[in-house]
Amino acid sequence: MATNTQIPTLEKDGMIPAYVVKPKGTPRGAIIVQQEIFGVDPGIQKKCGEWADRGYLAVAPDTFWRQQPGVELDADIPEQFQEAVGYMMKHDFDQGIRDIEAVIHWIRQDQGVAKVGLVGFCMGGRIAYMAAARTDIDASVGYYGVMIDQMLNEKHAIANPLMLHIPTADHFVPAEAQKAMHEGLDDHPKVTLHDYEGLDHGFAAEIGSRRNEAAAKLADERTAAFFAEHVG
Repeated sequence: MATNTQIPTLEKDGMIPAYVVKPKGTPRGAIIVQQEIFGVDPGIQKKCGEWADRGYLAVAPDTFWRQQPGVELDADIPEQFQEAVGYMMKHDFDQGIRDIEAVIHWIRQDQGVAKVGLVGFCMGGRIAYMAAARTDIDASVGYYGVMIDQMLNEKHAIANPLMLHIPTADHFVPAEAQKAMHEGLDDHPKVTLHDYEGLDHGFAAEIGSRRNEAAAKLADERTAAFFAEHVG
């Protein structure tokens, strides 16, 4: 995996590997690109490059570094998909959000970039929601986030803008979970939800068979406009 940077944890007891792409000139802001369960794979690296091309400092931390640094798996290979699910099941999300907080601190204090957004996919969509509720990140975007319906008791803590992209045929997020998300968040002044009719989980993946080009383009345009407004 192409991690090229080490970021200290909040407790300064370890170093979080991360893939960092710097823009030309002074960054307009920073975007944390939160991986799916498959690691900082070429698709996540591509997204980082695109954010850097837009003028942002792009940072993709290695989420599973405490379990197994450098995980990089293929969603289209069943055995690797199941291996990735195993890492997610063992992941300590509470500790992981502290690692995100450490990355935010590093961006602001070490890199001197004040405004920070986070965009996350799959498991990362849940982490985007958690970041909005538990950190002072300036804006967050979640694609096909899982288990958000089980965390609606934290919605009162969301103080900065959050956007969620929800495919209606997501086989990891059933209709009743989507209904709970809408009922819990539609009237939240800081939260925007977009539905994508008939689409499944992973529709905006850069690589592999899950991608839906038209929907990915629409969601990514919405995300770019959202960050331009709230991050810079």
